[in-house]
Amino acid sequence: MTVDYAELARTLRSLTHGETDEVALMATLACEIHHADDRFDWTGFYRVTEPDTLKIGPYQGGHGCLVIPLSRGVCGAAARTRETQLVPDVDAFPGHIACASSTRSELVIPVIGAADRLIGVLDIDSNQPDAFTQEDADRLREILDECFGRG
Repeated sequence: MTVDYAELARTLRSLTHGETDEVALMATLACEIHHADDRFDWTGFYRVTEPDTLKIGPYQGGHGCLVIPLSRGVCGAAARTRETQLVPDVDAFPGHIACASSTRSELVIPVIGAADRLIGVLDIDSNQPDAFTQEDADRLREILDECFGRG
């Protein structure tokens, strides 16, 4: 199965219309994105809860790491640089944090809200190597920007 991003965006627009609570938005997006493609083995958010710290937010899949410092891992790099991290092989990523030993590739997109505020990151893990494409990154970025008030 591959993601029909136009349909996913329409569904999320319908489900989240008028919602401003960030946790409610994260929960809905994590569920819908996770079930949109078989490549997505863990789909969730890490929230900025204090300076230099991400804490787990709503997610789908097995347990995630509870706390990630911005100085470590793929999620930390995405939050720190505010740039999408498309990682075809997590073992080749310096400082990768293995929350699940089955993860082979990862896509992490910063979640930026109104007034350019870093809310957190969307983290998607796959048990397949090189599972994600630039199209995945670009289309999910568009969905995040629209849902969290940046689009």
